[in-house]
Amino acid sequence: MRAERTRAARLRSARTCYDHVAGRLGVAVMGSLLERQALIGGDGRYDPRRDGHDALSKPGHDLRYELTDTGRDFLTGIGVEMPTGKRPLVRYCVDWTEQRHHLSGGLGRAVLDRFLSAGWVKRVPRGRALSVTDDGRRALAGCFGIDWGA
Repeated sequence: MRAERTRAARLRSARTCYDHVAGRLGVAVMGSLLERQALIGGDGRYDPRRDGHDALSKPGHDLRYELTDTGRDFLTGIGVEMPTGKRPLVRYCVDWTEQRHHLSGGLGRAVLDRFLSAGWVKRVPRGRALSVTDDGRRALAGCFGIDWGA
């Protein structure tokens, strides 16, 4: 039973959703990008009374987020490689644990790739959970203004 609670707590805290960051960490990153106006077009919140097509644990459709020039500069400045190709750059999912939006699309993938390559997060074996490293805590605080407690 304890192992199940620990696994569930890890998934709520930080995990992958397909190929991007989700859970409390994913929502916090999305919130930071919205606060600094790196992304515009929504408020990061899921409201079932307002949202017509969005549902928990699903890709979002009701809002259209866009990456700003400031956001592009910020993200490339911290080492995120801007994706190219046919995949939409900015999408979002409605996070099932936080009931808020987290970043998906090509940019969501690029952010996860940067977090992994920089050693800010590590994949937990046998699952989708992510573990934030000490370097990651410092980077989250310095780059995103996120206080990720030990």
